[in-house]
Amino acid sequence: MRIFYVVILIVLLSSCATTYQPSSFSGGYSETRLGEDTFQVSFRGNGYTSPERASDFSLLRSAELTLQNGYRFFIVVDSEKSSSLSTYTTPTTSNTTANVYGYGNYAHGNATTTTYGGQTYLISKPSAVNTIVCFKEKPQVNGLVFDAEFVLKSIKEKYGIIE
Repeated sequence: MRIFYVVILIVLLSSCATTYQPSSFSGGYSETRLGEDTFQVSFRGNGYTSPERASDFSLLRSAELTLQNGYRFFIVVDSEKSSSLSTYTTPTTSNTTANVYGYGNYAHGNATTTTYGGQTYLISKPSAVNTIVCFKEKPQVNGLVFDAEFVLKSIKEKYGIIE
């Protein structure tokens, strides 16, 4: 039965990861146009987002921008991955149970205090930033050239993103 609850907890927590969306209070993507064919693309996740997911979603947004601006291929000329760290400490609660027994002029008793909470959790929020240059034709360069249509299809399939 314990395994059942652990599986349910994992499913619930994994469903809380930042979705593929424009930037909001819970994370998402944003971009800045740096030139006619150059963009800086960012994805910021929340505490339930894996670094791999943040990196994939930054690449997905890069592919979308490439296609939306009339290009087919792109190169990542700069990439940065990082995480911001914070902590959360759960509130503490104490509960005391006491028993008193009397006999004649005497009384005796016992008490038990139980304290809950006070755990500190480390929260890591990953982000990924790519600077990309877009091309209409596949450039002849030494390095990895991404086909935007292939990247778009592949990452959307991986995460079950439906338009």
